[in-house]
Amino acid sequence: MTTAQVGVVIVGAGPAGLVLGNLLLDRGIDCVVLERRDRAAVEGRARAGFLAAHSVRVLTENGLAAGLLARGKTHTTCLFRSDRGEFTLDYGKLGLGEPHTVYPQQELVRDLIAEYLRRGGEIRFDTEAAEVADEVSAARVRVRDGGDVTGRYVAGCDGHRGIGRAALTARGTRTARRDHGVSWLAVLVAAPPSLEAVGYALHERGFAGHMARTATVTRYYLQCPRGTDPADWSEDRIWTELAARLRTDEFGPLRDGPVLEKTVVDLRSDVLESPGAGRLWLAGDAAGLISPSAAKGANLAILQAELLARALEGELAHGDGTGLARYAADCLPRVWRAHEFSHWMSGLLHGPAGEDDEARYGRALQYARLESLRTSRTHQDFFAENYTGI
Repeated sequence: MTTAQVGVVIVGAGPAGLVLGNLLLDRGIDCVVLERRDRAAVEGRARAGFLAAHSVRVLTENGLAAGLLARGKTHTTCLFRSDRGEFTLDYGKLGLGEPHTVYPQQELVRDLIAEYLRRGGEIRFDTEAAEVADEVSAARVRVRDGGDVTGRYVAGCDGHRGIGRAALTARGTRTARRDHGVSWLAVLVAAPPSLEAVGYALHERGFAGHMARTATVTRYYLQCPRGTDPADWSEDRIWTELAARLRTDEFGPLRDGPVLEKTVVDLRSDVLESPGAGRLWLAGDAAGLISPSAAKGANLAILQAELLARALEGELAHGDGTGLARYAADCLPRVWRAHEFSHWMSGLLHGPAGEDDEARYGRALQYARLESLRTSRTHQDFFAENYTGI
């Protein structure tokens, strides 16, 4: 069975798909969102939490920011620790003077779903899209449990393993990619933040990170060997290693609590050479996966959703295909800027292991970067502009 044609079929109910859907509805473009998971799973998935000033502006200007304006926390500082001491960088007073807003992604997703439904949109949960195909005047999405959904266009917002990316790469779209050779144990704990700022710790045993989420939940990261099994990390081991790498003997204890979630993240990045063609266009991780070292993923998703909504409105409402023709040119320079800084940040945080000549050289460079960041106003302005920019 084939359903009636809509303007845009959006595959994926993450930040990219939900921001896109809300913006399209607000512009009078009918759309339907297909999501393979159930609503509880979508709304409960703990992911990123740092929104750049541009993302906050997009959400605010389009009536999507009530929750984050009410409950989000403004952050303007980050802290670095190493065996050479500690310093805090007030990036809100550097560069362009922009802050971050800390608002857990699962809360943003709940807000976006509620607003999309309030605006009259349709989301089909538990609906797995299996294939997308262009036709003469429409695009067709085949649903795995039977039936097709057709639209003038399809927006693939279903991640880097989704059908949108698979369809584009099958047509010959190439990917630029890098494996950073680093893995993190990502830990979510039921404990208040221990630091006033985001904390980055450089240690001979590997990087450790502290990221506030809410008044009662904190995200920590521990660099770990590739192939690590999270089950091998008991709560005692996690807290012991965090205390060592964050140097609690020198700087004070952490507020501990039960571990809610632990998973291993391999730091990898890739970018499609074009985020779409014909009747299929991508946004978010579907168009490019970025390592989490600089918290850019959700912000790129919102940027791309904004640009794609504008482009699709031009085509569907006004018969103007200029926006779609320029979508790659509008997106990719900003995407690559984010990747360049994320790559630089990864080099700052992760020194090579071992005691051979090259490892010692690499760690010396790592600490030279950190010292330059501590002492150079020019370097600090560069960091601030790129840390908050998108």
